[in-house]
This record gives sequence, C-alpha cells and structure tokens, in this order.
Amino acid sequence: MTNNRSTGMTRRALLGAFAATTVAAAPTFSNAAGFLRGAGDIRRIRMYSGRTGERLDMIYWIEGDYINDAFKEINHFMRDWRTDDVVNMDLRTVDFMAAAHNLMDVNEPYMLLSGYRSPKTNAMLRSRSGGVAKNSLHLKGQAADLRLSSRSVNQMAQAASACHGGGVGRYSGSNFVHMDCGAVRSWGG
Repeated sequence: MTNNRSTGMTRRALLGAFAATTVAAAPTFSNAAGFLRGAGDIRRIRMYSGRTGERLDMIYWIEGDYINDAFKEINHFMRDWRTDDVVNMDLRTVDFMAAAHNLMDVNEPYMLLSGYRSPKTNAMLRSRSGGVAKNSLHLKGQAADLRLSSRSVNQMAQAASACHGGGVGRYSGSNFVHMDCGAVRSWGG
C-alpha cells in the first residue's frame, strides 16, 4: 500500500470528517444496529463502473484496521480499465471519498469515471483534452473522478471540501467531481 503519512490529508482532519459523519452514516450500514450498540467504527465504499459494468459495495475498515482483502478488490475495481493495469490506491483517497459520501447522506453508489490511470492512458487523454494534468495524481493511484445522479457537482464538491482531505475539482460541464489526497485545494466551476 501507499505511504499514508505524506503531505495532504492529516489523520486529525480525516478522523474529524468521519466523526462528523458517524451518526448520519450509521443507518446506511447493513449492521447499523451493531454499530449503534457500540460494536465499533466501520468505513464503507460503494461504487459502480459504467465502463466495465462492475459494482463494489465493501466495508474496508473496521475499528481502526484496514482490511487487506478489501483493498485488493478496491485496487482491482479502480484499475485503469483501458489497459487493465492495477496499482495500490492510496488509502487516503478512499477514506476521502467515503467521508464525502457519508456527508451527503446518500445510498446511491458513486459512479467511478476514473481511478488509477496508466501513463499511456493519461497521455492519450491529455492529447484529447487540455484539462488533463501531465503529472496527474491519477498516475499514482491518489485520485478519483466521481459522479452521483442524486447530487449535483456543487453538492458533491461542497461535501468533499468540508472533509479537508485533498484536492477537489468541479467539472460541471462533464458532470463529475475529482477528489485526490494531494494538497487541500479546489478548482473548477
């Protein structure tokens, strides 16, 4: 897995985001009754890919511990679907995505547009669009482009920004939000 102590999201900011969403998020978990009885904290990520048809609904963290098998599935799901290349996604990015999802209080899974991007894919996308960074954090498994049909780009970006977990890009014209675990910043409209 990727080093989780590099610049970007602090442990304190992340824990604050999860603490703020625990009560709102608990009813969406399948074991909410156990959670509310003090069974412990859990983190869950829900996504689907329109490109591959795959779905992911997974608890990946329980009571302070990441679940390795869950992250293997998350890494595979967030692979570069064009080349089938897989990397270890940065845990902070997944935590950031999950915290923002909890703040929005939705049951709908994210639609993953882009997770990891191979250098080949990133170069191809750069040749087609001026909005693709040469040194994109997608290349390091530290970013995701996401969409929800039940929330606007602005609502998603506001939830992500409230987490103070990294970069938040609004792409209203393409109807998606970029989240990464780099420095806290925002852009787009």
